[in-house]
Amino acid sequence: MRWTVSRAGPIAATSPWRAASARAWQTSPRKSFEALSQHLAPCLTGHNAKGGFEPPFSIPVSIHSRPMTLYVSDLDGTLLDAQGRLADSTRLGLTRLLDEGLLFTVASARHVTSIRQILGDLPLRLPVIGSNGAYISDMASARHEIVHAIEPDLAQAVFALIRQHGLMPFVSTHGAQGDQLFYQSVHNEAQQSFVDERLRNSDPRLRHSPRMQDVLSDPAVTLVVVDREGPLAELQAAIDAMCGEQVETHLAEDLYKPGWPWLTVHDRRATKDQGIKTLAQRYGLEDKEVVVFGDHVNDIKMLRAAHRGIAVENAIPAVKREAHQVIGHHHEDSVLRFITEDWQARGRR
Repeated sequence: MRWTVSRAGPIAATSPWRAASARAWQTSPRKSFEALSQHLAPCLTGHNAKGGFEPPFSIPVSIHSRPMTLYVSDLDGTLLDAQGRLADSTRLGLTRLLDEGLLFTVASARHVTSIRQILGDLPLRLPVIGSNGAYISDMASARHEIVHAIEPDLAQAVFALIRQHGLMPFVSTHGAQGDQLFYQSVHNEAQQSFVDERLRNSDPRLRHSPRMQDVLSDPAVTLVVVDREGPLAELQAAIDAMCGEQVETHLAEDLYKPGWPWLTVHDRRATKDQGIKTLAQRYGLEDKEVVVFGDHVNDIKMLRAAHRGIAVENAIPAVKREAHQVIGHHHEDSVLRFITEDWQARGRR
């Protein structure tokens, strides 16, 4: 598998889970997962978002017993239709495959709250990767297993730089009050649409703040600036020059409001490829072939890292250049068709 593990990563090679897993497989490599679970019972704990320990999500035996391929799809512009919805045919097809044992999850720029609203009752057995890799979360409960926040001093510096450019960000935080999404004021129609959509969907995170500096007392997970491409490109260059590799920035067109792109700023660990790597580590999936689907700039790293990176026809040219294969348009159920054919051709491995 091409995912490489950094010593500074969210799960150290010496963690109780990994050490016990290695011992168990060395002494009894042919044991069933049920027997292995008993062997590992004292170590079946995971770091929660607050740094403590708690049981990890329950993973059915079938995940480990048969499938040899893990499929991970982006949402907007890839798995979803032109209206940002999961088509009924896609939902039915994925549900059938998941019931047969398909290993599948999503990696999206959306927060888990939004992912859950869109995917609804889709029976995912693996956590979802949200906010471009800043969160790994259980979709059913919206509980986070992993949170990658920006270093506090760095978040303050980025915020100050955004203000120096005459722009105002939306700021997502994760603290004692849970996940919150703050805004101070709106200055263009796209920012208003950003707020209106979250009000319309009753996003519980949305908060108005008269002083955005105050909200940065909690760890900032994402800063989002919505404006025209010119000012955002200048701001992105300034942030990259100031922060180097300490943060990850993406400048991408809003698929639903052309002409008003978003600039997002995350911690350097918050990328989809690192999210998939962490997921594979955490759930013993490191031996699986990884197939990913994407369409935009925030998908490029995971396409590069995957065994097979698949671009949809509507993907930007940079994504198509990185892809092993280009399939049909996102609104043609192309991802589902590819997975179905691949799953059947490989004997449901």
